[in-house]
Amino acid sequence: MTREQISQAIKDIIDEILPEGDCSSVNPDEKLRDQLDLDSMDFLDIVMEIRKRYGIEIPEADYPRLATLSSCVEYLAPKMASK
Repeated sequence: MTREQISQAIKDIIDEILPEGDCSSVNPDEKLRDQLDLDSMDFLDIVMEIRKRYGIEIPEADYPRLATLSSCVEYLAPKMASK
């Protein structure tokens, strides 16, 4: 997957989990939790959906690396390269 495809995949997952959220105006360098008013359960649902769809294990210690859309793409790009 390209970085753009990864970014779109993350946005799609967020839109499904948080229908009232609008990812079209998300600043990729600002924290997702602040922009979309995500709580910890929403965040965990996003992580679990990434795992389910793409078979990628994300250790809890790496959760801070998923704070922004840009950091999500950076973290997931090598793991999703062959997806």
